[in-house]
Amino acid sequence: MSRIETIAPANVEELRQVVEAAIADRTPLEVVGGGTRHGIGHPGRNVTQIATRAFAGIIDYDPAELVITLGVGTPLAEVEALLASQGQMLAFDPFDFARLTGELSRRSTIGGVVASGFAGSRRVSAGSVRDHLLGFTAVSGNAEIFKAGGRVVKNVTGFDLPKLLTGSWGQLAVLTQLTLKVLPRPRTALTLQLSGLDDARALAVLMRAMRSQASVAAAAYIPDRSVGESQTLLRLEGFGASVEARAKLLSRVLDHFGEPQQVTAQMADALWSRIGCARIWDTDPQSETLWRFCVPATAALQIVAAIREQQGRCFVDWGGGLVWGHLPATSDASALRELAERAAGHVMLVSAPAAYRARVPALHPEPPGVAALSARVRAAFDATSILDPDRFVIRAE
Repeated sequence: MSRIETIAPANVEELRQVVEAAIADRTPLEVVGGGTRHGIGHPGRNVTQIATRAFAGIIDYDPAELVITLGVGTPLAEVEALLASQGQMLAFDPFDFARLTGELSRRSTIGGVVASGFAGSRRVSAGSVRDHLLGFTAVSGNAEIFKAGGRVVKNVTGFDLPKLLTGSWGQLAVLTQLTLKVLPRPRTALTLQLSGLDDARALAVLMRAMRSQASVAAAAYIPDRSVGESQTLLRLEGFGASVEARAKLLSRVLDHFGEPQQVTAQMADALWSRIGCARIWDTDPQSETLWRFCVPATAALQIVAAIREQQGRCFVDWGGGLVWGHLPATSDASALRELAERAAGHVMLVSAPAAYRARVPALHPEPPGVAALSARVRAAFDATSILDPDRFVIRAE
């Protein structure tokens, strides 16, 4: 069983002292915001949690500058509500783990969004989380307070640390403050749907649409859920006249597959919301695993076919570049890793029963050269390896 103690430093200096004491005592630390991502990785870690709730709130926001600076403990919902009130948004579609797990009593924080690096459906058109992080303040695993980046996009001198820290899962440093680029919300959004396509034709639609001149904002495929036909979805965003013209263009480009139908705004919002947090189906945490395949879009069909062969369910996002697979907890993890590698991609275990997570690493194994580089980077930021070192490894008993 894991033993967990929680410390909530009130400011950056207190945080530095906590890390310094942990180094002296060799105490592993886990950074926790809303706690929605705690279940990813090995379940039996003996750690002291660093709660970031004191690092919450908006520090600076000038809508005209399209930049916001805020504490990492700020709830994601508050950030999105503030931006929406000014007609703006985080364009990468923040991934809300609380909605994925159904633990709506917990609150995803903006720090967790950046630390995990997961983006939603608009990733294919707006870029990833790391493309929108301009700067940050943090305390390294060596108990050093440092800053990187700034408030403008072209502010890179030497190493681009914001990109390095994004998706690092709190294993390089404890983030305390973030500066993010924001964008205006589109004035018009329209979703087109082709129903009843099989896997091959649906994925062909996604690739053809993404390669067209229609500037598709998001493209996804939901196979038959036993409650209706499959849904192949394409979202267009922008000014009204432009969206209308691009919708007509898509209809011509896809005429071989049928006539796309416009989805009502309410239904479209519900669909993209569920796709964006990977909650098309509810996962049984006691009997199912949830895998996240990142592969070239041309390989999506073979991933989908393999998941079906193993009696799994799946859906596709990012125009074919992201496949979410629900598979039985008896699934062979090594076979899934090999499947992803043959497709020139990688796969991550996002959710599974505790016994499964105890023997299967969440992250895809790195090639030897990359692993060696990662180890050197970790050593530079966290020489004593106290920042959650056992989260993504399986150690022999």
